[in-house]
Order: sequence, then structure tokens, then C-alpha cells
Amino acid sequence: MSNEANTCRKYVEPKLEDAGWEKKPHDYTEQYPFTDGKIRPKNKRQPRAKRKVADYLLLYNGNYPIAVVEAKRKHKTADEGLEQAIDYANLLGVKFAYSTNGQGIVEFDFITGKQSDVMESFPSPDELWRRLTGEGDKQIRPDIAEKLVTPFYLTSGRELRYYQRNAINAALAAILRGQNRLLLTMATGTGKTTTAFQICWKLSSMEWNVSGESRQPRILFLADRNILVDDPMNKDFSAFDEEKIYKIQGEAKKGRDIYFAIYQAIATDKARPGLYKEYSRNYFDLIVIDECHRGSARDEGNWRKILEYFEPAYQLGLTATPLRDDNVDTYRYFGNPLYTYSLKQGIDDGFLAPYRVYRVTTRSDKDGWRASAGEIDRYGRTITNEVYQTPDFERKLVRKARTKAIAQHITDFLKSTNRYAKTIVFCVNEEHVKAMIKELRNLNTDITKDNHDYISRITSDAGDVGKGHLYKFKDVLDETHIIAVTARLLTTGVDVPTCKNVVLARVIRSMTDFKQIIGRGTRVREERGKLSFNIIDYTKSTVLFEDRDFDGEPALINKSEIDDAGNVIAESEQEFESAEPGEEEFKEDEKAGFRGLTENDEELPRKFYVDGGTEEIVEEKIYDLDADNKLRVSQLIDHTREQVRILYRSTLEIQQRWVDPQGRSQIIDLLADKGIDFEELKKLSNQPDADPFDLLCHIAFDAPVLTCKQRAESLRRRNPDFFQQYGEDARAILEMVLDKYAQKGVDEFNIPTTFKANRDFDKYGNVAEIAQRFGGVQQLKDAVQQLQNLLYSA
Repeated sequence: MSNEANTCRKYVEPKLEDAGWEKKPHDYTEQYPFTDGKIRPKNKRQPRAKRKVADYLLLYNGNYPIAVVEAKRKHKTADEGLEQAIDYANLLGVKFAYSTNGQGIVEFDFITGKQSDVMESFPSPDELWRRLTGEGDKQIRPDIAEKLVTPFYLTSGRELRYYQRNAINAALAAILRGQNRLLLTMATGTGKTTTAFQICWKLSSMEWNVSGESRQPRILFLADRNILVDDPMNKDFSAFDEEKIYKIQGEAKKGRDIYFAIYQAIATDKARPGLYKEYSRNYFDLIVIDECHRGSARDEGNWRKILEYFEPAYQLGLTATPLRDDNVDTYRYFGNPLYTYSLKQGIDDGFLAPYRVYRVTTRSDKDGWRASAGEIDRYGRTITNEVYQTPDFERKLVRKARTKAIAQHITDFLKSTNRYAKTIVFCVNEEHVKAMIKELRNLNTDITKDNHDYISRITSDAGDVGKGHLYKFKDVLDETHIIAVTARLLTTGVDVPTCKNVVLARVIRSMTDFKQIIGRGTRVREERGKLSFNIIDYTKSTVLFEDRDFDGEPALINKSEIDDAGNVIAESEQEFESAEPGEEEFKEDEKAGFRGLTENDEELPRKFYVDGGTEEIVEEKIYDLDADNKLRVSQLIDHTREQVRILYRSTLEIQQRWVDPQGRSQIIDLLADKGIDFEELKKLSNQPDADPFDLLCHIAFDAPVLTCKQRAESLRRRNPDFFQQYGEDARAILEMVLDKYAQKGVDEFNIPTTFKANRDFDKYGNVAEIAQRFGGVQQLKDAVQQLQNLLYSA
């Protein structure tokens, strides 16, 4: 029987080449992987799910995807793989999907919506291109289509991800159609800057401009922070000649092609009339606005005046946040997104990191805090008699004990996980940042006495020093700047690929801000061990995960409450509390600090300072995702019992699968996908030495628990004849394999890995020589399989 690989090489490729598709120069790509495989933090054996791989991606002119081909075995029907081909084609943004068994071919045409009868041959590249181009709603105008095949700028070894290619082509097609207000919505960490660069590169290569002159376009890349323009200017956009690039700051130079600027440097203010006005209204052909949700399109914004001044220019907004009430002006200005790639899709594809959420609450955050009668604060003022709650802390009331308890918990968390994992702590304001830094430093003196940069203040008020810390903190190779404490500077746009912990010590109620802050941890850096991240929430801000519009996918949420020492003291199960009032209700100057403390100054907000007092501890919660990616309160053992009973009807059914190594791996992987980790189960059930099979059966069906050692001893006692059938060396090798299992568990049955990893087997030779002691490789496999059958037969 021919397998799919043989079908491809013996039947499919000749048919493609007969139709004019050539393997060189890359008219088609065989086995085209277009996702990285969803990351599964619970699965230590296989931390990623399988990648999505198209059997063939057909490309017109060698660089424009146009069709997907799925091949099935010869004995299957020709249309067997059509649904998969349609699914892949839809994701990849191509208009033709094909399924074949090597003999017949079936086509689905996205333009007409029709499925063909079985065909004998593929259409040629030119035929598909003619069908793709035209004046129909789902076709591309011929004049536009020819420009879309302009090559990308790709350095050696670098490929665009499928969604980046989709976004680029969608933006280019719209620009070439004459649409002058455009929006791309792409989750943080998915490469908006790379996408913008490729759009600019292609437009420059084809000499597109508003006036239709024979010249490259003049492009302005606009953002609201220096780092958001410096990074793209020095990285992706450095592909342009250096003399073509200019950052506008202080002087409005002309004669360049690619300009960079922050709004603040060119806008009108009290001291300047607006540097942007030194350029004519039609000077720029394209303006790219990064993080455009952050005020550029708001009707009342000063920044909006810049965009209105350059009204003739095409304006492309980049944002990570889908349409919501708090960013409706952005969508009203730019229009609906041409392409959207969500956080959930990025996690499902394995391009973004999944996360675990710890919800941590002090007593004063849970129940509120009220001063005793006549209690005075640090400055001798009587504290107003009211209940202060989470949104009030640091704005209306500062409690030193609360800050210290949070700092202690952060420190203990890092000690229990990794003290050198990059961590961002989001505080309420500058004053809170400084207080948090002090407490963290004093709790980590064993490190800070030798490395004073271990905890860094990264705020706008920190000036050039803070900027220097930021660049060090971002550096994936830097091992000195570990904990960054900030208020708002790191909320958006800053790429920290190795950020492992996002700490919320301030209230966040804006979904736009929340998704941006969560995005600080979503980047994957596999070679540095960064595949997932943690969110540690001290302000109940993670209630936003309940929002039906949130599309992320946390693997687990853990809620705990802490005492003054930062220790977790209790756990309970209850539903989400309702959200606190939004932080937009608090209009206090973020930098007020001591300036608001004078009794006579009624214009500034008053803030009380309490240096004494204690905190109590309350509860811990764990939230798991159900099949619909909705969070629900759960304990891991209860969750495991429920999932195992759904999947299997009895211990016998589990046993029949568990004996076979492949079946065992499938069980482990399936449970890992549902957030079930055996090491965590052993710890929670206080069964550190249990065989995973017995642990599952015990939790799900109340079967007795045996340790690996007990199972090994039982096998030797019940089946002594098993070993006697082999020669002396083979018998000794099997005894050693069983001993390894008794010590370390079922992974020791992975042959030949176990032989290579344990020097004890060296005296019997390499794997091939060990196999010969059993009469060959198959006989060795049979012996180890029989060993497992007997081991789990009781």
C-alpha cells in the first residue's frame, strides 16, 4: 500500500510539473509548514502540538501563494483531503484548494464557491492567475495583481509567517485600489513592524506614490515613544539605504524617502508652532501610525491635527486591539481592519506564548481598609473615615505594609521559580514605583549587593538612566537587568522576548490597556527557554479574562492571598468578584506624590500615608479552561477525574492503551492538552512515587495506587519465567530496564533513548550490539513490549 509521501513523489509531483508548475524556481513548496504548533506547557515530553503542514503550496511567479494541494493515499477517494485543503487555503489566504489521491484531482474555488468533479490534471499557473484576476468581488484587478508579485525583502534564512503575508497583501491591494485610510489589527508580538516594513519596501520597489510621478514614495513612520520608532528604524527599516532615512527631531530636513518621528517632537505645543507644518500638506505619500489606538485618531487629540494636516497622504494604522468602546475613535477614523490576527490565533498557532495567571489578594484588597477612629497618617493628618479599596490604594491612600507584602510575594515567587526570569512590575504611579523598588531591593540584598541593576526603575521620569536600563532589560542576552518596575512606560510597543513574568500591582480596567500589558509576555524565544509566561495579579485586573471579547487562552489561573510576609495562607473556591470601578475614574496626576499633601492646597488630590498596620491572608483559586476556552473554577485533581472519565470508561480501557508505548504517549499528550501534568498530580495527591497509570486510575476510578517500585517487584514475583527465557546478557539488560523504571518511571521504556542515556548499559555495547543479544532489533522491541504487558497485567 502506498503511503502519502509516495503518493506525492510518484503521482502528484509529475502531475504538477505536467501542468507547468516547476519545483525550481520554487513554483511549489512541498511539505509547507505554516504554524509552529501550539505550545503545551504541561507536556514536558512534547511541549508543542503538531504543526500545520500543507502537502503543497503553489506559488505564482515563485512568491505569490495561489493554491493548496492535499494528497492522500492512493486507495483513498480523490476528495478525501478536500476539507483539510479548504481549511488550510482559508488560513493561507489563497483562492484555490485541491485534494488528490495521485490519480484524480478535486478542486474547490473560493471565488465561485464551486467544487469540481474529479479531474485528471491540475490547472496551469497562468490559468489560475487569469481566474484570480478580474473585476469580481473576490478577484484582484489585473493592474493590481501584477504589482502584488513584487518580491519581498527577505534576508537569508528568514521567511514571512503566513498571516504577515496575508496582512501585507491585503494592505497593498487596498492601497493600489485607492483606499487611503487603512487599519491592520495584529496581536502584540506577531510582527506588526515587520509587516509595515514589507509594505513600505514593496511600495518603494514599485515606485508607488500619490502623485503618480516616477519616484519612490515618501513615507513617515509615526509613534508616540522614541523606542517605538528607534527599534524599527535600526532593525527592519535599516534595509533601506542609510541616506534615505531620517528621524525628525528639531529640524525638518527634506530630500529623504523614509522618515521617523514621535508625535511629541513634531506637534504643536506652548513653545513651538508645530514642526510638522514645515512639510507641505502633500509631502508624504504614506504615513504609518504604530500603536494607533493610543490617541492618534481621537477626535480631541492634538495628534489628530497632524494626521488631518497630512490629509492627502495614505494613512495606515497598526494596532493590537480589536474594536471596543475605548478605541472606537480609532476604527471610526481608519475604518474596519483589512486583516486581523488575534492573540488567540497566535497562541493556537504556536507563535505566541500561553500563560498561567496567579491572582493574589491581600486582606485589605479583599475586604477594604478603614482607619481606626482618630488615626493619623505619617504627616499627622486625621485619615478620612471611609473604606478604602483596591482602586484607592496609591491614589487616595498609601499603605507601606501592602507594598511590602506584595514585594515579598514577588520575591518568594521568583525564588520558587527562577530569580533570573525577566519580570515587569506595573505600579500605579512614579511614587509607587519608587516604593516598590525600595522594598524589592531590601528583600533581595543577596543579589543587589553585587548587582545594583537587578531591579531597575524604567519610567519617563527616570530619563536617560531609565532609557539605558530599558535597552539592557530588552536585551535577550542581558543577565543583569531582571526586574523592571514601571508605571506606564512598558505598557505597549516594547519588545521583551524573554519576559517571563508580568506583575499587575495597579488596577487595569481598560481592555485595550490590559491586552497591551499582557502582550509584554506573549513573545516566544525558544532558544532561551521562553515558551510560556506568568501573570501575577494583585489587583483583580484579571477579571477581564471573563470578558467575552477577550480572545486569549490562559492555561491556568491561580488565585492566592498573602499575609504581611508575602506568604500564601488559604485557598477556597468561589466565582469571580465583580470588577472594581475603572481606573479612568481616577484623574489624579500620576506624579503627584508629596505635592498633594499640604492642608491648604485644595486643588490637588489628598493622599494619606499609613506606615503601620498588618495584612491578613485569604484564599487561593485555580481556574482551568473548558473546551470552549472559558475559565471555570477547578482543582486539578477534580479536573483530572472529570476528564479521564469523559475519555475512558474503565481502568481496563486505560490499561489496554497504556501498555502500548504509542497509546501511552497519546494518553499523556491528550491529558497535557487539557492542562493535566503528572508531576503536579503527584505533588497535589501526595503520591510522589506513584506510577502515572495507577495515579490516573486511582483519581478517576478509586483503584489502589502502586508505586513504580511495587509494580516492578510484583512482576518479578509473579512472572519469574519471563526472564529465564533469555540468555544471560539479555536477561541482565531486561532486569536493568526494569530497575530503571522502578527508579524513574515509564519513560525508561523508551528504547534506545534509555540505553544511550544510562552508562550502565555501556558494557553490553551500543544499541545495535544490545539488540543482537536478543537476536535483532525486532526481538528487542518484542521483549521490552512483553515486559510492559506483564508489568500492567495485574
